[in-house]
Amino acid sequence: MTLSEIGPVVLLGAGKMGLAMARGWIVGGLPPSQLVLVDPQPSADAEALAQSHGIRLQDTAEGVLIHVLVLAVKPQIISQVMAEVRDAVGPHTLVISIAAGISLKQLGQGLGTERVIRAMPNTPAQIGKGITGAVGGDRLMPSDIGTAGALLGAAGQVLWFEREQKLDAVTSVSGSGPAYVFHLVEALAAAGVRQGLEAGEAMLLARQTVIGSAALMEADPAPAQQLRENVTSPKGTTAAALAVLMGPEGLEALMDRAVTAACRRSEELGRS
Repeated sequence: MTLSEIGPVVLLGAGKMGLAMARGWIVGGLPPSQLVLVDPQPSADAEALAQSHGIRLQDTAEGVLIHVLVLAVKPQIISQVMAEVRDAVGPHTLVISIAAGISLKQLGQGLGTERVIRAMPNTPAQIGKGITGAVGGDRLMPSDIGTAGALLGAAGQVLWFEREQKLDAVTSVSGSGPAYVFHLVEALAAAGVRQGLEAGEAMLLARQTVIGSAALMEADPAPAQQLRENVTSPKGTTAAALAVLMGPEGLEALMDRAVTAACRRSEELGRS
C-alpha cells in the first residue's frame, strides 16, 4: 500500500504532531486533494501548510467522505470530539488514534465502529525520524494494516504490538522520550556552567554532543552498551562519571521512576 492509493484522509487535530504527520504524508506521496485538515482553531502553521499545498482546512468534518480518520487530539477532549464526528464515521472508515491512553474499546464505543487502530508516535516525526508503536483492533479489514503502515511509516519506523497493554509503556518510553533527551541536554549544560563554562558554550557542547551521539548510534549497529564502552577508558574521566550515573541511585533508577510515572499517567488518562 502506498500513500498515493489512500484517501480521502481526514486529520482531526492540526497541532504539532498532527501537522508533522501531515507534512510526512505530503512528502511521501499523498495527494493534497486527498487530505482534509479539521481544526476549529487552526494555528498559523496549519493555515500556512493548507495554503501552500492546496489542502482543505475546515473547522468541522461535516460534508466530508472519510476513508481514513486520524484522531490527533488531546485525550482530555477526545470524548467530545468523537461525539461530534461519530455520524461521519461508517463501515467504510478506518480510524487511527494517537491520543495517549485512549483504548481501542473506548474508541470503538465512541465512534460506533470496530475498525480502529491505536498508535503512539513521537515528535521526531517532524523530520521523518520518529518511531510509532501501534496496535490494531480485532475487526480490521485485510487492507487496514497496510493503510495504517503507510500513513504512520511516513513519520519514521513503525513497531506493531499484539497486546494493547504495551501501548502505555510505549507512550512512556518513546512517546514522552524526546522530552527526557531534551532535559538531559539542559542538565548537562547546567552542569557545565557550574564547572566554569559560559552558558552559551555549555549549551552548544551539550547539544552537539547529544546530536552527534544519536547520529553515531544510527550509523553504528552495535548495542548501546558497546558504544558506551567504546568511549570509556579504564580509570579515565568517563569512567569516573559513569560510576555516578550507574550507581544504585543513578540514571537507571531515576529513569525507571520517570517512565513508571509516565506509564501510570497514560493509564489514568484512559480511565478518565
